[in-house]
Amino acid sequence: MLTDLSENELWDYRSDVRFPVDFDQFWNQTLVETSSYDLAVTFEPVDIGLMTIDLFDISFAGFGGERIRGWFITPTTAEGLLPIVVEYVGYGGGRGAPLDHLAYASSGFAHLVMDTRGQGSTWSVGETADPVGSGPSVPGFLTRGIESRETYYYRRLFADAVRAVDAAKQLPRVDPSRVAVVGGSQGGALALAVAALRDDVAAVAAFVPFLCDMRRASLITDSDPFAELGRYLATHRHSVEAVFDTLAYFDGVNMARRATAPAWISVGLMDPVCPPSSVFGAFQNYAGPKKLTVWPYNNHAGGGVEDLGIALRAFREVFTKD
Repeated sequence: MLTDLSENELWDYRSDVRFPVDFDQFWNQTLVETSSYDLAVTFEPVDIGLMTIDLFDISFAGFGGERIRGWFITPTTAEGLLPIVVEYVGYGGGRGAPLDHLAYASSGFAHLVMDTRGQGSTWSVGETADPVGSGPSVPGFLTRGIESRETYYYRRLFADAVRAVDAAKQLPRVDPSRVAVVGGSQGGALALAVAALRDDVAAVAAFVPFLCDMRRASLITDSDPFAELGRYLATHRHSVEAVFDTLAYFDGVNMARRATAPAWISVGLMDPVCPPSSVFGAFQNYAGPKKLTVWPYNNHAGGGVEDLGIALRAFREVFTKD
């Protein structure tokens, strides 16, 4: 069943997320601090018996200089420098197995899959630790370090995601002028953030993005991960405004204000995890060319493989323009 407003109401919806006056200053300083560490990209070939792709286990220095793992995949027979797709993973997942990530290289792109610090123990395995501690939090990641913008978990993860693009540009066979970012759910939130925090991304695909219009989402769904906010605030009763002051620096609605690359976004109208209005809130604020695909009868799976097809076609179109 529908989990939010009707489709007509959604097209008219506008988010009221507050935009912090020092939003740009905060993120500029965060990225300056992160860039002070040597990127130190490493890549080692891995043989899993596939004949049409080359696979590498990579790492680079993310936030705080901490090592972030990933997969780098290229088509074996490719000639010349390739456009690269940088992919970010959904909530709770890690980089998974290489066999999970063959579509982009099979379509002629180079492909970097960034592991997610501290995650990767639910639906796909990860290999990257998050060595930073936090204050009291609800189990999960959404409230970890939420007492301030400086300590918040997603500050580290967004900075890692930005650095993944720097790492992608240094990898062999890659054309550093042709980089796209993609992800679903949490990965979609990271793709939007990277598009906001960099000016050199050629295209963005953010499917059923998480972390958008977070105050509204916390009020209209009791599904995790947004329910983590409700559980936290049910205990920390006097922290409501402080929490949403922190989250304003990470909300996809505000990231969208700063993103100008062509974007393809999707939403499922029966999504109980990322309420449709939260996605529409970000989409309506997106500052660049944009297209929203609405899946009326789908939940958090969105368009599934159809979303992947949209990304493949969109990236090919963008990368082949004169």
